[in-house]
Amino acid sequence: MYATVNPATGETLQRYPPADETRIELALERAWHAFGEWRTRSFRQRARPMLRAAELLEAQAAELARWMATEMGKPLAQGEAEARKCAWGCRYFAEHAEAMLQNERRDSDADESHVRFDPLGPILAIMPWNFPFWQFYRFAAPALMAGNVVLLKHAPNTPGCAERIERLMLEAGFPEGVVQNLFLTNAQASRVIADPRVRGVTLTGSTRAGSEVGEIAGRHRKPIVLELGGSDPFIVFADADLDEAVHAGVESRCQNSGQSCIAAKRFLVERGVYETFRGRFVEAMTAKQVGDPLDPRTEIGPLARADLRDRLAEQVRRCLEAGARLAGQGRAPGGPGFYYPPLVLEGAPQGSPAACEELFGPVAVLEVFADEAEAVRLANSTPYGLGASLWTRDEKRVARLVPRIEAGSIFVNGMVKSDPRLPFGGVKDSGYGRELGREGIREFVDVKTVWIRRCG
Repeated sequence: MYATVNPATGETLQRYPPADETRIELALERAWHAFGEWRTRSFRQRARPMLRAAELLEAQAAELARWMATEMGKPLAQGEAEARKCAWGCRYFAEHAEAMLQNERRDSDADESHVRFDPLGPILAIMPWNFPFWQFYRFAAPALMAGNVVLLKHAPNTPGCAERIERLMLEAGFPEGVVQNLFLTNAQASRVIADPRVRGVTLTGSTRAGSEVGEIAGRHRKPIVLELGGSDPFIVFADADLDEAVHAGVESRCQNSGQSCIAAKRFLVERGVYETFRGRFVEAMTAKQVGDPLDPRTEIGPLARADLRDRLAEQVRRCLEAGARLAGQGRAPGGPGFYYPPLVLEGAPQGSPAACEELFGPVAVLEVFADEAEAVRLANSTPYGLGASLWTRDEKRVARLVPRIEAGSIFVNGMVKSDPRLPFGGVKDSGYGRELGREGIREFVDVKTVWIRRCG
């Protein structure tokens, strides 16, 4: 089930057996006992290994990037940037967690009343392959600083990255049991969620996986955060800076070889500038260099798995059959590997995969709109609501449209991204709950009311 398969060659490099029941029980018991000690540490004490983890992530960035390239095809420069972003997240929460979780005084009929934020316990983190380090650290840094401990079930195609996360956290000085990696089958993960020693679940993945795991967590009354898929609109009005919009749009669509939930996927362009934007955008998209992720010149690597490449090809085929047109297509290497060329579709009708599914790869979809009302209708026309990017110089337009667009994040004149300082998450089929920011660190805490009447 767990295996390192090089997506640039299709070669299986190493297999990893799932954990047996003895290993799982030992991990659960170790996590529960580790939580009893870790929760008593001060924020300053928790911050020491977190800051050391940041140092190690930066020092090992090149090595970690090679693992990402080998296991899921991320180009080297992007992998190093991911490792450095993890370090930023660790530092941010090491420095700010205490202020975020300070007791808050509240008025009531008591002599004193306040709200405090206590850790819940071991949290199961079900993590995806596309950002194998950042997805973990953006959850784990705040959760650990809040006093929780972590059990990691990583994606089956990034087991080497999972092992390196656990090793790095031990090297940073986190006690045994505070961060543990487990190679779990789906059935084993279900049993772990049900175990009373596990107090919460976070999942980043597909809408289908979110529904299944959410059902299990709900059955056992466990809090859960779900960060699921997206089909983010990138809305360009005629008064936008088109050069900036084209550059940001291409970078957003092609980041991580197009395999990002918050990548811009549907490019909605006002009619008056559609042809100009289209020409520049297609030229830039199709010029992207596709190749071996270990080659520093590569901008787009292979897709992570053969089935992902095949699914994307099938979605594009169905779009073309439904009436979409191919506006432009780049080149991808022939031979082995799970490569897919960057391409641009336009005129995809409602009901086609481009309009109602997530295209997880370097495929952009262009649509034209006539006015604000149509732009909002198109932006909200999918089941997803993760992020949106809005390009205009008109501040009054921004004020009108931001409340009407259904998304967890809206970036004006910039590409959607996650930032440790800001809450991150979606609405509709893109999930619920938040990671990062003050809101994220409070997802896995007991928000405890304290009411005191003094006697005598």
